[in-house]
Amino acid sequence: MTEPTSLTIAEARAALKAKSLSALELTNAYLAAIEAANPAVNAYVAVTADKAQEMAKASDTRLAAGQAGALEGIPLGIKDLFATEGVHTQAASHILDGFKPRYESTVTANLWADGAVMLGKLNMDEFAMGSSNETSHYGAVVNPWRKTGSEEKLVPGGSSGGSAAAVAAQLCAGATATDTGGSIRQPAAFTGTVGIKPTYGRCSRWGTVAFASSLDQAGPIARDVRDAAILLKSMASVDVKDTTCVDRPVPDYEAAVGRSIKGLRIGIPKEYRVDNMPAEIEALWQQGIAWLQDAGAEIVEVSLPHTQYALPAYYIVAPAEASSNLARYDGVRYGLRESGKDITAMYENTRAAGFGREVQRRILIGTYVLSAGYYDAYYLKAQKIRTLIKRDFETVFHAGVDALLTPATPSAAFAIGDEEMKKDPVQMYLNDVFTVTVNMAGLPGIAVPAGLSAQGTPLGLQLIGRPFDEETLFATASVIEQAAGRFTPARWW
Repeated sequence: MTEPTSLTIAEARAALKAKSLSALELTNAYLAAIEAANPAVNAYVAVTADKAQEMAKASDTRLAAGQAGALEGIPLGIKDLFATEGVHTQAASHILDGFKPRYESTVTANLWADGAVMLGKLNMDEFAMGSSNETSHYGAVVNPWRKTGSEEKLVPGGSSGGSAAAVAAQLCAGATATDTGGSIRQPAAFTGTVGIKPTYGRCSRWGTVAFASSLDQAGPIARDVRDAAILLKSMASVDVKDTTCVDRPVPDYEAAVGRSIKGLRIGIPKEYRVDNMPAEIEALWQQGIAWLQDAGAEIVEVSLPHTQYALPAYYIVAPAEASSNLARYDGVRYGLRESGKDITAMYENTRAAGFGREVQRRILIGTYVLSAGYYDAYYLKAQKIRTLIKRDFETVFHAGVDALLTPATPSAAFAIGDEEMKKDPVQMYLNDVFTVTVNMAGLPGIAVPAGLSAQGTPLGLQLIGRPFDEETLFATASVIEQAAGRFTPARWW
């Protein structure tokens, strides 16, 4: 029999329905895989084995009674940014030490209502701030992929590095993730998995630890396009507790997978041909164009003239919102508390000890750009740029373009502890060059594996869609997936 952990969500769903596999057997197979691999991969920061087995038994009861939900018995990993009632929720930060919320995030509540099983909480960059999963209080996540003939440890991307690594290493059937500037799509590209950031407002942000409230959006990381569609259907909902959540029906995304893209107009933004882009990224992009043309799509070159300002504008808006959101962590009611001679000293000592260097850097940047005398020069100007970026996309979509095709990342996965990245934070920030525009404009974007680098590591392509038109992205991404095939790392752990 096929190893249960190698089944996609769609395959596992069929096996559970056919009674050839029980939810408890599937869950136990994943728990055993986590026990064996996690010391090497470091994808999980908390494993909820007892809870998982209880949930799986309940799923088996519902399956036997013919009352199965859409994700009945499917074991998932949950990014440590989502509040899970009574379970470790720390945003991979020291400042939230010991925090176990008394409530459940809307996204995870939706998954449990559909019968999914929680395996545990996944590692991530602290407060979702990072592109390599090296800023976590719990240490770096190791990419399950390695360069051909090398034992060098590679980053899985960030901030959802634990989610991407766990899916790639088959330590969960699928995972929740969040994307503020590329934190779903970049790790998906680095690990050969599929990740979709839905339109802003498609998934509720309630119960999800905030980084930048106008940019954050939850989405899934999965092994293939169909699994991503199945997960997003369950994750998305309207929510009265989140006023940015949009009240519109959630489509059957899975029905779009495999749909013809004949006649679709796919835009190729000329501004995404950045300086010093590796030849293999350009070649991958051209290959993607050819696959979509072969499937009957029309390719058109388009212009998004304000793209060059997206990254600097993003790194003003996001830290500004972070400095406001992270002000609530003060050591008074929950989490870490460091002593001080008075309450001000206690605040200062707690925040100095509790926040890592990257989080401190972004809080300082954010506080600076919001301060008197600088607000107009930086924050207000960045918001105006954001409006222009959004208008660029609207102009292209109004001209009849259905989706855009771009690279997902400017390179393949790099080494953990890369000296250039450590020395210059801007080099790390450039990992988001193809993804931040999508968050700034509130659009949906999907990263799909499209090939391997010369060194045998995954490379991904990105599709950007119209607002709330994730279905076109799933249909188009499945064409790329069919042409490129699926990618699984050789097991070394």
